[in-house]
Amino acid sequence: MSTPVSVCIIACNEERDLPRCLESVAWADERIVVMDARSSDRSEALAREAGARVLLRPYDGNIEQKNFALDQAKHDWVLAIDADEAVAPELAEAIRRELASPRPADGYELDRLTFHLGRWIRHGDFHPDWQLRLFRRARGRWGGTNPHGRVQIAGEVRRLRGTLEHYSYRDLADQLARIQDFSRIQARALWDAGRRARWSDWLLRPPLRFLRAYVLKQGFRDGFPGFAIAAATAFHVFLKYATLRELERTGGPPGDALAPAAGKAGRSSGAQG
Repeated sequence: MSTPVSVCIIACNEERDLPRCLESVAWADERIVVMDARSSDRSEALAREAGARVLLRPYDGNIEQKNFALDQAKHDWVLAIDADEAVAPELAEAIRRELASPRPADGYELDRLTFHLGRWIRHGDFHPDWQLRLFRRARGRWGGTNPHGRVQIAGEVRRLRGTLEHYSYRDLADQLARIQDFSRIQARALWDAGRRARWSDWLLRPPLRFLRAYVLKQGFRDGFPGFAIAAATAFHVFLKYATLRELERTGGPPGDALAPAAGKAGRSSGAQG
């Protein structure tokens, strides 16, 4: 790369996907992996073997971990990806060309394509899925609500050709387990913001979300995976507001309600919630 790039990754128990992720960005000038201190598999060793700079840090939230990784970067340009993502060669070439151009933007959205249930998902809530991940470090910061943080940019944003490959779920059981985890974090964030569950949240929002994903956004074109994803997404919406209602009943969350189960801190969540 004629313009130096730092790649920032967070991970926890990612020995299956992290090597593919790191290999896809071997062209970068710096690769930083912020490892959740609870990680218990070979993720740390594999990252070090691949030549990445590894930092151990207790997990205190997805956004917080990613901003910490961002603060460690040495170069002006940062590519922020998750351990379950990989940069396709076409996208890597597009990044190289764009950053070498006379007037690059301040940030770039990448087209994320998810592989799930044996196929690439090209419709429904999972695609298109433009993610702002390449940006000038001085102009961008992670913000939003855990666990679905977003890079917030002060400046011009463009889109790049090529694919950010997303291997989000190992199988349907993994997706459902992740839904339970993320819906709890989202319900906690809503609670902290003063939001309370209404009857329409758990009665109307889930079926409307299914119809949007499966019919309006043509999830049916992805066959059974499209139906399963739409149904799981609707369940995610229901569980988020049902959990918020449960927080109302119990008077609030326990102190550890924010932390995800070990092994999920470094993984993306698709387009659910």
